[in-house]
Amino acid sequence: MSLDIISFVEPQSPGIASPCVNICTMDKATGWCLGCARTIREISNWSAKPAEERRTILAALPARKAELAARNG
Repeated sequence: MSLDIISFVEPQSPGIASPCVNICTMDKATGWCLGCARTIREISNWSAKPAEERRTILAALPARKAELAARNG
């Protein structure tokens, strides 16, 4: 008699992708990346941040990008 073992893995919440666009140049005035509008600290430990903190950062990016566009043309 054989015993079939079925393992069940709970689905994990989908990851929150990095907003990186591979334009990694920092704006000296704001400290934000010209590509993704995050700070060095936000970029460097993105994968270690809790999902809620990533969502908060993502919510701030459109305003930051608009400010960067206004500053840098």
